[in-house]
Amino acid sequence: MLLVIDVGNSNTVLGIYQEQNLIHDWRITTDRHRTLDEYAMVMRQLFQLCGLNFDELKAVIISSVVPSMLGTMDGLCKKYFRLTPYVVGPGMKTGMPIHYDNPKEVGADRIVNAVAAYEQFRCALIVVDFGTATTFDVVSADGCYQGGAIAPGIGISSEALFERASKLPRVDFLQPGQIIARNTVSSIQAGIFFGYLGLVEGIIKRMKKEMPQNPQVIATGGLAAPIAAATDSIDRVEPFLTLEGLRLLYERNRI
Repeated sequence: MLLVIDVGNSNTVLGIYQEQNLIHDWRITTDRHRTLDEYAMVMRQLFQLCGLNFDELKAVIISSVVPSMLGTMDGLCKKYFRLTPYVVGPGMKTGMPIHYDNPKEVGADRIVNAVAAYEQFRCALIVVDFGTATTFDVVSADGCYQGGAIAPGIGISSEALFERASKLPRVDFLQPGQIIARNTVSSIQAGIFFGYLGLVEGIIKRMKKEMPQNPQVIATGGLAAPIAAATDSIDRVEPFLTLEGLRLLYERNRI
């Protein structure tokens, strides 16, 4: 079995692959203060709930946008899994040319998503990942990573509003029935939801104008589904895109 670990700023997503099949997946909070032993305890409980144990693992691959977490995850793998993990980063074979001023600056999650999306669709792409930050990544029709854009995520944007406007309450991220709202909660929801929807549609529209081919737009991440349901700008939602990309990179780099 292969364990894939995607460490994000807010959440860490874990997946277990049996050959090419994702058989289990979990999402836990990313906590920079949690020790490797504490992470091992959480993972052991998740494994046990599914009737698994650490000894069944044959390999681990990690993608992380939180540098301080790499040491924790590396130590966990070596101490509890008795495995040296593959780590997505410079020197790893991706099979995808990176057309970026400094390829080392591209976040691991962005490359992983691009690789997975191109492997599945084999065409020009815009990949939108709704995480702590929302990333927009462009892949050409011949499979080259071309760059993209990074925007504050929905959660960050909402928190900034609640922290700086003391009289406004925190609200759930929901699509209200209409944009001209008649109470404060619905007004905030309308502003956040439709405002962010406009950001997504605007960036996609401008990216398409700069691309020679008409791309497919693929969305992933925790809030991809509600945004995609409200717009024609997104063609498909792939909730496990990052995990699949990690599996592919493991296959391309396994010894």
